[in-house]
Amino acid sequence: MGFFDVLNDWILSLPTGIIYLVVLMGAGIFLTFRLRFVQFRHFFRAFKDTFQNIGKGSADGEKGSISSFQATATALAGTLGTGNIIGVATAIVSGGPGAVFWMCVSSFFGMATKFAEIVLSVHYRTQNRNGETVGGPMYYIQNGIHSRGLAVIFSLACVGASFGVGNLSQSNAISDALYSTFGVPKWLVGLIVMAVIGLIIIGGIKRIGAVTERLVPIMALTYFIGSIAAIAVNWQALPGAFALIFRDAFTTQSVSGGVLGYLTSRAVRFGISRGVFSNEAGLGSAPIAHGAAQTDSAVRQGLWGIVEVFLDTILMCTMTTVVILTSGQYQSGATGAALTTSAFATALGKHAASFVAISTIFFAIASIVGWAYYGEKAIEFLSPKRVWGNIYRICFVLSVFLGAVAQIDLIWNLSDLLNLIMAVPNTIAVVALSKIVSGESRRYFAKSTKNSAKLLK
Repeated sequence: MGFFDVLNDWILSLPTGIIYLVVLMGAGIFLTFRLRFVQFRHFFRAFKDTFQNIGKGSADGEKGSISSFQATATALAGTLGTGNIIGVATAIVSGGPGAVFWMCVSSFFGMATKFAEIVLSVHYRTQNRNGETVGGPMYYIQNGIHSRGLAVIFSLACVGASFGVGNLSQSNAISDALYSTFGVPKWLVGLIVMAVIGLIIIGGIKRIGAVTERLVPIMALTYFIGSIAAIAVNWQALPGAFALIFRDAFTTQSVSGGVLGYLTSRAVRFGISRGVFSNEAGLGSAPIAHGAAQTDSAVRQGLWGIVEVFLDTILMCTMTTVVILTSGQYQSGATGAALTTSAFATALGKHAASFVAISTIFFAIASIVGWAYYGEKAIEFLSPKRVWGNIYRICFVLSVFLGAVAQIDLIWNLSDLLNLIMAVPNTIAVVALSKIVSGESRRYFAKSTKNSAKLLK
């Protein structure tokens, strides 16, 4: 733990913390211009296509293992985890309210990054020995830029992240929520959640997709409604909350001028890192789910990525932020889930603890399920032998219990490090292959425009 704490502090400290800005923000800005602001020009189209295809199956002849919506639900399951509840509170405490502004900024450019990731994932996807359609950064890194080494690095980091940020931290959040709110023993929570996760992932991507397409919309809508209710109670504080976010994003009160630069950079660093932890744009995790989607168009599937980032960070994380700031609890000394719970309790009363606890449970379970698939596909890429996949599943399920009963403060710091290790080879490949994304996008949108013109005639 001491070793990883030191390594994490070194990686994320100034000036090495600028790696986050260069790798993630730099790639997002480059792709935004290269793709001619695709996330802005086709924003409403992406939402229209998304909601028109909710619950729909695939058309005849489309390759893939699950429907486009199931792929998106699985990807959202991986992103809509405790980062939306605990990660946001951590960002506010560690980087100040201004960190949330940078979360949204990074997410805007992250829309272009995730769009490009998904396009490449579908473009370079293939079939495994079981006849399943598989895709993801490891395939477009190996077959697109022809670097087996970088593909292996990404896959190893993905496996590590699936156990850390995708499993241990999520199951720990569930046990903490049930223990502190309802007094349920952590070992019992661990056994129950372990059994639930085992039953879901043993059915493979088809069962995962079937579960997430039902779970994700319900949990997201419930949390959204609860947040709106909490904000409505303290609506008078809304102008002050937004003013605080923007003011803190660029200026910081300090004793000396030297402290100003550090604290401002600190807000930027925590905002971007927590934004990535939340929506995973640039990590390359979500494209693994989209690689299995039943679709005949990589670009059409890529549009779902724009919606994912918006819903996860710009909408859900911002809702949590506004609840915390309008409640006046962000300087109470609480952090993580405790801060979010106290903020909701200020507005909604004693039942808020139960609401936050239940939301944490569903968000965390969905995230565990999504990351189980990511890790298994990474293992499969490293070694196609089925035995390794079976070993991974057993270890992954057992880790759910470990996360529920153990003290794992290290995981939150380690998450930033693992995110960075995944992001570097992924963003290198996405930027290097951006010409393919640009070309496919131009052809797809040009064809769609012609088809629309014919319909009008």
